[in-house]
Amino acid sequence: MLSKQKLRGSVISQQEIAPSIFSLWIETELAKYASAGQFVGIYPKNGATLLPRPISVCEAEGETGRLRLVYRTAGKGTAEFASYKPGTEISLLGNLGNGFPLEEAEGKQAALLGGGIGIPPLLELAKGLRSRNPTSVPDIFLGYRDSQLFLQKDFEKYGTVHITTEDGSVGTAGNVLDALAGSGLSPDVLMACGPLPMLRAIKAFAAKRHIKAFLSLEERMACGIGACLGCVCKTKETDPHSHVNNARICTEGPVFEAGEVEI
Repeated sequence: MLSKQKLRGSVISQQEIAPSIFSLWIETELAKYASAGQFVGIYPKNGATLLPRPISVCEAEGETGRLRLVYRTAGKGTAEFASYKPGTEISLLGNLGNGFPLEEAEGKQAALLGGGIGIPPLLELAKGLRSRNPTSVPDIFLGYRDSQLFLQKDFEKYGTVHITTEDGSVGTAGNVLDALAGSGLSPDVLMACGPLPMLRAIKAFAAKRHIKAFLSLEERMACGIGACLGCVCKTKETDPHSHVNNARICTEGPVFEAGEVEI
């Protein structure tokens, strides 16, 4: 397993798939070892921005060495990434973090819930679940602000997609939990990524119904390798690194069983 290594990569293609949302394909050895829920760091070329920017793995094609990252431009670093053209050489740090435990959905009905820029990490998860359970189709709930959808066609290859929008312009009006509650489905396990309020609601929903849930936490990161303790969350258990009740999202996470963390 390749982890926490600084390697070179080369841009294969890049496309803006929704306003300020970019799909970046990179040729890199990291693709052979990446798993759903992990992330990589991209180093900006601008010397004034030294720290790598963490971006979740959207797809990993180990056999071709192609890694897909889907990200939103939010600052100088990601604005630079959006300018990259095919052939651009980049420095990557990866693979980072612990991903979704696919074995927890073995023989079970899984529901995936993604909101906003928390949607891309679920694509590799959907692919992995479908590969492990060809006869079991996961239900995939994708939440957007408005009609500017992205990746929904990609998800349709691997599961049954349910769209929600905050403004009601497409699919169910509301959020992913509104759609799940109204679907009549009774999943055995939930796997989610999105903004913190959404994850809090999913945790409460799962606890009330005694459903196991796995949450990928989003957090601003500095080093990305667990050294700076800049991205911690409260936990039930004592962290062996800091000897207090917390965990480093970049190292012990970003994916946690919902009952393990206080959010």
